[in-house]
Amino acid sequence: MSAPPMPAFTPPGAAPRDEERRLYWAVMDSWTIARAELTHLAKQPAMIAWGLGFPIVSVLLFVYVFGSAMNVGPGMDYEDYAMPGMFAMTMAFGFMNTAVAVVVQKDRGVTDRFRSMPMAPSAVVAGRGAADLLMAAVDLTVMALLALLVGWRSDGGLPAALGAFLLLILLRFSLTWVGVYLGLLVPNQEAAGSLFAVAFPFGMISSVFTPPELMPDWLGTIATWNPVSATANAVRDLFGNPIPTGGSWVEEHALLMAVVWPVIITAIFLPLAVRRYQDLGR
Repeated sequence: MSAPPMPAFTPPGAAPRDEERRLYWAVMDSWTIARAELTHLAKQPAMIAWGLGFPIVSVLLFVYVFGSAMNVGPGMDYEDYAMPGMFAMTMAFGFMNTAVAVVVQKDRGVTDRFRSMPMAPSAVVAGRGAADLLMAAVDLTVMALLALLVGWRSDGGLPAALGAFLLLILLRFSLTWVGVYLGLLVPNQEAAGSLFAVAFPFGMISSVFTPPELMPDWLGTIATWNPVSATANAVRDLFGNPIPTGGSWVEEHALLMAVVWPVIITAIFLPLAVRRYQDLGR
């Protein structure tokens, strides 16, 4: 009788090396997708102009056209109140660009081509997110330079200002996954246009342009608990600019909520976006 075959010997540490290898290739695949997205965007100057033009038009419209009619409190300059809010609104509205880009790629078959390639399942979603964050940083830089030109100043010091910009990027990071998920969810580009009906009240019913205590009670409550309001109020505090004084718990803990809301949004929509991508075509 022949002896039973010896089991294959697995060297200690082999599994961790496999995990490290998979993580390495997941990161590299994600960066490849991000680089492709940025290269594609660089070849479409109209999209870049729209992305940079929206913040510029918003500042001119709300600071110079409507600003003279706005009263946010005694002794407060409206641009000092509005500019941090407009930083937050620009980051919030960015998820629409993400959703539209995802829908266009899906309609043109680019997403199916990616799915047929031997790459990490999360690479397309993560690469899209990385590209959007880089573009968000560019948008935020343009907004900050424009704000300085119209007379806005940060009085909170350099470390606090850097913390404020990190909170803005954190908000954009979390909403990126909302955009990816919605872009994978809607059937076509025409349907993606209807997402503006979601983005507009999300950005406008907030403390971006006016304190919630000046709104009707029910609307002010919604605006106060809006994640955009939490980030806007937190960055106002860090910049040393005027903040709403309604006295609610969420306004008094704006810095905490500016971190909690993005964490909650990411924890919900990042897994949903990855799962939706994996379920395409099933």
